[in-house]
Amino acid sequence: MKVNHEITPVTLAVVAKELDGRQVTQILEDGEVFYVKKSPGKVIDLACKFFGSSLKGRQDGTRDICGITHKAPIAIDPSSGMYFFPTSSPQNPQCAWIAHSHIDQIIRSSIQETQIIFKNGQSVTVEVSHGSLLNQVQRTAQYRYLLDNRIKYILKSNVDMVAEPFAWRN
Repeated sequence: MKVNHEITPVTLAVVAKELDGRQVTQILEDGEVFYVKKSPGKVIDLACKFFGSSLKGRQDGTRDICGITHKAPIAIDPSSGMYFFPTSSPQNPQCAWIAHSHIDQIIRSSIQETQIIFKNGQSVTVEVSHGSLLNQVQRTAQYRYLLDNRIKYILKSNVDMVAEPFAWRN
């Protein structure tokens, strides 16, 4: 059990779990699983803060870019492809966060459970309908497309502009 764990480009999912009668968060990474004492929402918020924003700030950005207001996907760090989406309301302590770029397959397990198989073969089952999860994947893809195009446009139009370092003068 860890106190903190950073979300990285190899993070697959951040999921609420019960372990020895306590609520913890399971973090699936490429070939590894970690447990932390924080809620999934807090883990995601700290990851956003590591990259200079907050979960609320990232959600506001998603709303401004593509109009998604509920269960908004976020870019923890777009430069490294870290796009995550929630499986339910982020205020729900059972909300899981899934890394969009690692998904390989989505399989209906039951009416309210869906299995996500990642590209490396690992999997996780979440308590959300198959249709709802497919919708979240599509919304995240749309958001990624719009944000990536904005970033490419800025980089392309500023190719001749170079930021000069700021020098303090006394």
